[in-house]
Amino acid sequence: MTHSADTPNQFATTGRAPLRVTREFLTVALSTLALLLACFIFAPSSLAYGALSGSLPFAATLAIVGLGQMLVVQQGGFDLSVPGGVSLAVVIASHVPAGNDAELLGAIFLALGCALVAGFLNGLMVGFLRLNAIVATIGMNALLYGGVFAVSGGVPRITTDLLASIAGGESFGITNSIYFAVAILIIVAFVMKKTIVGRRFEAIGANPAAAKAIGLPVRLYEMMAYVIAQLHYCVAGILIAGITTQPTAFQGDSLLLPSVAVVVLGGTSLLGGRGFPVATVIAAFFLNQLAQFALALGLPFSAQTIIQAFALGFGIAIYSLRWTRLRNLFVPTKEEK
Repeated sequence: MTHSADTPNQFATTGRAPLRVTREFLTVALSTLALLLACFIFAPSSLAYGALSGSLPFAATLAIVGLGQMLVVQQGGFDLSVPGGVSLAVVIASHVPAGNDAELLGAIFLALGCALVAGFLNGLMVGFLRLNAIVATIGMNALLYGGVFAVSGGVPRITTDLLASIAGGESFGITNSIYFAVAILIIVAFVMKKTIVGRRFEAIGANPAAAKAIGLPVRLYEMMAYVIAQLHYCVAGILIAGITTQPTAFQGDSLLLPSVAVVVLGGTSLLGGRGFPVATVIAAFFLNQLAQFALALGLPFSAQTIIQAFALGFGIAIYSLRWTRLRNLFVPTKEEK
């Protein structure tokens, strides 16, 4: 995988990009269509209304977490504090109100405040103190889980009726969590692709040295990636608290590997640079449906981790291939003709 070919000057001086279908979008979209066809033929039960209504809310939360992870990966980093960030939001949203709808709004603001602090500390350690991103975010994850146990004591609690109706309810036959995911996708895609700030953000990820040379605040943008990512994890955690009947203190544990997998499947380079929000969200649905397909075929639930690892490896492999060279092996060039 390579850095984005766009230069910082292109990102910084223009706010528009040509409207075209990217290879990353086509790859994940065609893969999803192929998976749906396989589900229709071999496991139609995985496409039943009951199966989709039960799985799509979790696909939506994975999409939100994946978009947050994408912002960090665009800066050439990794955020391993995903489990702690999501779990802390879950327990705050479920334990602090103690079943009282009137206390829910205060709990949500508390969760968002904790996310801002965690993101700021991550960004400070990685962006300004130049600590290794993996080491820094693992430490932050441990700190966040300290907060999880301080709030919950490790004991699950049923969320409020109001949050259950907002996050787990339906509007026009579609689960509300999907509306949240789509709204966040629109905001992220617009900012990343249609604003100067977003274009500069991608430029810094693609080539930090060049971006710094033309005067862009590289470290500030790197910090903001971690802050905004934590806000994504927080929103996902709040939604999970409403979707799940009795959320545990470890709800975020199952999202770390998938959050990286959907970013890679969506085409974002692990070296940083351009991000693909729409492809990342489609990849979240793909990974969720792949797990449902495996369960419908009778594979054990524990096989999901293997499936996610396989999907991650598949994404890395497919975007690492030099398609021009591969094509030249089978299609003769003009000189060869």
